[in-house]
Amino acid sequence: MTTRARSAWALLALLVGGAAVDAVAATQLVSAEPSAPLRIGSKSFTESVVLGEVAAQSLRAAGLQVEHRREIGGSRILWDALLAGRIDAYPEYTGTLAGELLVGESIADDAQLRAALARRGLEASPRLGFENSYALGTSRALAGRLGLRRISDLRAHPQLRVGLSNEFLNRADGWPGLRERYGLPQGDVRGLDHRLAYQALESAAIDLTDLYTTDPEIDRRGFMLLEDDLGFFPEYSAVFLYRADLPPAAAQRLDALGGSIDTATMRALNAEAAIERRPEAEVAAQFLASRLGIAASTPVGGEPGLASRVLARAREHLALTGVSLLFAVLIGVPLGILAARRPAAGRLVIGAAEVVQTIPSLALLVFMIPLFGIGFVPAVIALFLYSLLPIIRGAASGLLDISPELRESAQALGLGDLARLRLVELPLAARSIGSGIRTSAVINVGTATIAALIGAGGFGQPIVSGIRLNDVGLILEGAIPAALLALALGSIKRTRRRRR
Repeated sequence: MTTRARSAWALLALLVGGAAVDAVAATQLVSAEPSAPLRIGSKSFTESVVLGEVAAQSLRAAGLQVEHRREIGGSRILWDALLAGRIDAYPEYTGTLAGELLVGESIADDAQLRAALARRGLEASPRLGFENSYALGTSRALAGRLGLRRISDLRAHPQLRVGLSNEFLNRADGWPGLRERYGLPQGDVRGLDHRLAYQALESAAIDLTDLYTTDPEIDRRGFMLLEDDLGFFPEYSAVFLYRADLPPAAAQRLDALGGSIDTATMRALNAEAAIERRPEAEVAAQFLASRLGIAASTPVGGEPGLASRVLARAREHLALTGVSLLFAVLIGVPLGILAARRPAAGRLVIGAAEVVQTIPSLALLVFMIPLFGIGFVPAVIALFLYSLLPIIRGAASGLLDISPELRESAQALGLGDLARLRLVELPLAARSIGSGIRTSAVINVGTATIAALIGAGGFGQPIVSGIRLNDVGLILEGAIPAALLALALGSIKRTRRRRR
């Protein structure tokens, strides 16, 4: 085996080194064993994370084992995970249930809502006591200049630039229905991350965005909510949505939280977490102790330090990239051999791998949820699929570049097909194969940051949290180590060349 081939396999061993323990732990994400901890999910915005902590800590105070899966995308991702049994409960809103998740059902009151949920093996807690509705907002300066008070006023201003959260942009109870109800003429409409939309509105990069009515950022940033004068938005009362097979003690504990959080309290909790930057676990613990007399507590020893957090995320990231890359090599190299020896089949194989590359990474991750749930397993499968193309191409190109004279010499020595492949062709193609592996490894490191949106952890987790909290330090906590890891993998080839 050549030096470059040994380098490629050494790279693989390095990436997979920490993966075994994580792979075993990841089976808990899809396990339905009674002994497994209850899994509480939350969406990727502050209020949902706080409510997830309230639920998780309340259940722990009742003696139950609970895991909080934080910031797992939007409503549809969590809903699908709940239906599939990948999580056991998460905070949701009645308007989202009626207008987005139970479309086609007749939902006129709570009884019909509960009946629709029961048909799906789900239940909802009593309303928590506050409503967090969608609203359209703009800056006070622009509203004053154009005389904007109601959503209907937008009809006279088609030139306004609209930046909407990606979820709102496509929801049935979001922009499509709102535009139709009001006859809105705005043509410059783009999708943005929710936190980035707030920054864009404040800096006048956009003129209009969707807001949550309990968000403390509205007052802090000087935004103005436009009146929903045609009554488009439904009632968005907060509830805990959970599976009907939840242990009775857990269901009772979630139901007991009904009526415990009014609008002012929720806005204050959001402000503590998003503006004062207190950890959501600490905010939830203080609320439970002061308002409900529940002796919840934050983790022993407080929040881990920066070094501990980076090491933990590095271990998760290496597990994601290492396991996915290992399987990509084990399958991609044989497919590359097939592509080199059978051109017609090779075109189909490479074409299929190219099609996978065109699928947006988040979309592919979402596709995996109904089949494999959330967390480690679907993330590894998606990363494996993204890793195939460079490895297949590298193996096929390396084999096709071997001169016919060398092949003829091997045949003259009486070597069979397998012996010729093992002793002659693969060693000669090792440089190209190693290049494909390195390319896949670098791509994987970057793509794996998206996996945090389905609860797979890694360096993407602080990036997602940093965007949500507008915390540059958190963003860099994930971005810099991920970039350094990618650079380290990409530099292996150059290092070997200098040594030679």
